[in-house]
This record gives sequence, structure tokens and C-alpha cells, in this order.
Amino acid sequence: MTAPVPAPSIPATPSLRVREALLARREIALLDVREEEPFASGHPLFAANLPIGRIEVDAWTRIPRLATDIVVYDDGEGLAPVAARRLQALGYTQVSLLAGGLQGWRASGGELFIDVNAPSKSFGELVESVRHTPSLPAQEVQALLAGGADVVVLDARRFDEYRAMSIPGAISVPGAELVLKARALAPDPATRIIVNCAGRTPSIIGTQSLVNAGLPNPVAALRNGTMGWLLAGQDLDHGASRRAGPVDPALREAAAAGARDVAQRAGVRVASAQDLRLFLAEAARTTYLFDVRTPEEFEAGHLPGFRSTPGGQLVQETDHAAPVRGARIVLVDDDGVRANMTGSWLAQMGWETWVLQATPADFTERGPVVARTPEPQGPLAWITPLQLAEGLHDPSAPATAVLDFSPSARYVTGHVPGAWFVLRSQLAQALQRLGGVQRCVLTCGDSALARHAASEVGALCPGAQVRVLEGGNAAWTAAGLPLEAGETRLASPRIDRYRRPYEGTQASRAAMQAYLDWEFGLVAQLARDATHGFRVI
Repeated sequence: MTAPVPAPSIPATPSLRVREALLARREIALLDVREEEPFASGHPLFAANLPIGRIEVDAWTRIPRLATDIVVYDDGEGLAPVAARRLQALGYTQVSLLAGGLQGWRASGGELFIDVNAPSKSFGELVESVRHTPSLPAQEVQALLAGGADVVVLDARRFDEYRAMSIPGAISVPGAELVLKARALAPDPATRIIVNCAGRTPSIIGTQSLVNAGLPNPVAALRNGTMGWLLAGQDLDHGASRRAGPVDPALREAAAAGARDVAQRAGVRVASAQDLRLFLAEAARTTYLFDVRTPEEFEAGHLPGFRSTPGGQLVQETDHAAPVRGARIVLVDDDGVRANMTGSWLAQMGWETWVLQATPADFTERGPVVARTPEPQGPLAWITPLQLAEGLHDPSAPATAVLDFSPSARYVTGHVPGAWFVLRSQLAQALQRLGGVQRCVLTCGDSALARHAASEVGALCPGAQVRVLEGGNAAWTAAGLPLEAGETRLASPRIDRYRRPYEGTQASRAAMQAYLDWEFGLVAQLARDATHGFRVI
């Protein structure tokens, strides 16, 4: 009998080599494979969070080039070697472990940043420090509104965040839409414009965008956003739905002229269709393709190969959208405003940024883009929602454990009655908590992640009957079957998402103030880190 061939060892990359790549702007993806909450407790500036349990469903989208230099780490949990093997199984050829993991980075003198989206938040603080972005305290803005002053408040966050809590009277204008729509919302140059978010970054970037684009109105950020508003003892609205409408062609052209000027000053280049073909043919470079319009516009018509990434969200969450530092980014819109303004910020953050010349005839594809993911290992046994519902209500049927791999926030919103929330990264611990599982059904939003967990459940529960719910929770809901809400059965801790201090109506004032104090210190931390490569025009 031939002995099995041992798997080759995974090479280690010293922290110094990672720093050298970042400083030289060579392509590198530094991946933290822990869940988001431990990731937020401390990580290198340009580390991207790709939890080990989501590698199969996210890696090909987030790291599209298989020859990318990928360095993986954890903080001693033993996740990194497993994650590296999974990446290799997906076809990635240049995968290594960060020597010594997170502790090795610390020991080498590397700076650690807390929270999420650290590059964007640090950059926002640098912008305010260099440009002295105008801002007003919450009490002063409240006095203006109460006194009937000629002022309009524009909320630069995503619409769902705006609906959760907003400044009374504010209008939702997500980040990249500000330069496009501000002139229509404040046609009188004397009208004061206040830009807000929950904290600081989007309001700083949004305010400075209007200043950079040459808007004639007096503009200021709401200092510290809705957190500052609450800390001042002032009330917020909940459930607001005010949104900016269509833009007059003349105002749109004025906005486009301002945006093009800003983009040129930042070093954003213009790409033709031929340039794009050449970019995509390069085997040694990663090119990200982002459509920065709204998701609704994207689904109505978009260019093949582009992903929907609204511009304000892209600037705020660049580490998530583009984890390969040093990659090329190509942006597109249909107005000449949003891509140029978004690109101006990405270029200042050190990205090689291009705006694609496109015509309405180029936006040929319709609907959402379905991410390409690998097939799971081994055969799968399926069960329909109706079959599962019948089995759960049949007292003579064997007991069935339903394991839900959805994000915990979605699980809490609604899940199959009796289902357990499970993190794939802690699957063994979760199954141990459940005891002897003999029959189980795996699900999540569309069962894409559940499919990849099936073989692991089978290996951990020998002899158990393992099935995957066809169409996942979406199909269960579409079939009109009931849902259960709340933290009813947590087999894993809810560490898949870091809870921001400003979230929820009962947010701690002490936590909000601590968060703001941390943001104030980011410029000094950037200087200590020295890998950022940011510049501010």
C-alpha cells in the first residue's frame, strides 16, 4: 500500500516583507481570517477581513487574480493554516502565512488598528487635518434649524442607515450622490449645507467633496455626526424617508465639470474600452471593476464584468471591496460625476484609479450579478422547504437539527423556527454543544454557504443524515412558511459582526465618546504606521 503524500508545507512571509510590498505598492492581499469582532479588536492598517468560513463564497470575487500574493494570519487560533489550504484548493498559487501571525506583526513593531474600515477612517481624519474641513457642533446646527435659518441637512450614509436614525429634517443623499445632487437641493448659493453621517468619515469626505467640486454654498460637516447630536442631548428621527429626486441636465453638467476637475487634480486617468480590454488581459495585475451608481440603477442596466459598489460606500469600505492593496481600480457611471468624485478620493488613498468612458448603449446587462463560486466537495443531499416543514411538524419523524449559517443579524431578523445559529469557523464547538446530531438540515440565505459546510458536518458527525435546504431561507420565505425572530438558539457566539458604538437606539454615550476619541487619534497612528501612502490634494 502506497503511503499518502503529505501536503507541502505552507511558506511563511515575514512582517518586514509585507511592509516592503505595501510601501512599494506591489500587489498584496493581507488577510485576517478571524470573524469580524476579533478582527476589529486589532489588525494591521491594510489587513482585509475574510473570515475562514466565507472563503469559498467570497474569495473569487474579492481576490479575482489567482496568482495574487496572499498572506494569511490569525491571532493564534489555528485558523490561518486551514484558511491557506482552502485558498490553495480554490486555485490560488501564491499563498503564505504571516510569520508569527498577529503577534509576529506586533513583535516586529507593526502598528495595530482597531475597529473596521481603518484605512478609510484614518484617511478621513487626515483629510480634515490637512484641509481643515469646515464643521459645526450639534448645538449650533440645532439652533440654525430651530431658528428657521436657510439651511439644508444632507445625510451621506446608506439609505438604510439614514432610516434607522437621522437628524430631524435631513435628506438622504449617499456619499457619491452629494456633488451630483447638492445644487438641486440648495439652488440658492446662500443656502447653508450641512453634511452628516453617524460619526465622522462620510461627513468629512462629503463636505470636502462639495468644497473641492467648487459648490458656491457655505458647507460644513455636522461635527461627530449623529453621535455628536446624541451626546449634545438632542433627539433623532427614526424611519425618515426623504430622498433627493432627479437632477436637471444643466445642474448635472455643472456637477460633472466640477467633478472632472477634481479627478484630474487627484491623478485619476480616463480609460477607453480598448484600455479596459488591455487591463483585463494582464496576467500580472489585478483590476477591480466598480459601478458606483445606486444599486437600483445598476440592476436596470450595467456593463458586463462590473460590480455594484455605490461610490460613497466604496470610499468608506475600500478594504472590503478591494482587499488587494496595489491593484488597479476602474470606475464607471453614466453622468460623469460619481465616478470622478469617487476616483478622486481613491487616488488620494494611493490607488491607481481610472474612470471608464461609457455610453448608454454600453449598459447592456440587467439584474443583480450572481457571484461565481466553486462547487462544494462531495455529493449533496437536498431537502425542499415543504419537506422540511412537514418533517418538523411530524411527531413521528426523527428529530432534525436545523443549522443556519446566515450572518447573525439576518438570523435574528428571521429564521426557520427552531433553527440554530452556527458559525462555520466554530462548527466543531457548535456541534458539541448540540450533542449527538443524527439528522440535520443546513441552510443560510440561499444555501450557498451551507453547501460548503455539508461535508464538514458529515465528517464531524459520522453516520448522521446531512441535507441542505434547497434555495435556503429565501425559498422557505417564498413558500409562505413561518419565520422565528430573535436570538432563540445560538450554538455559536455572535462574533461575525462587530457592533459599532453608534448602532441602535440605546447606544452607550460612553462608548460613543470613546469611539470619537479613537478617531481623533488616527492621524498620529497613521504617522507611526508609515505604510499608508495617502496624499491630500
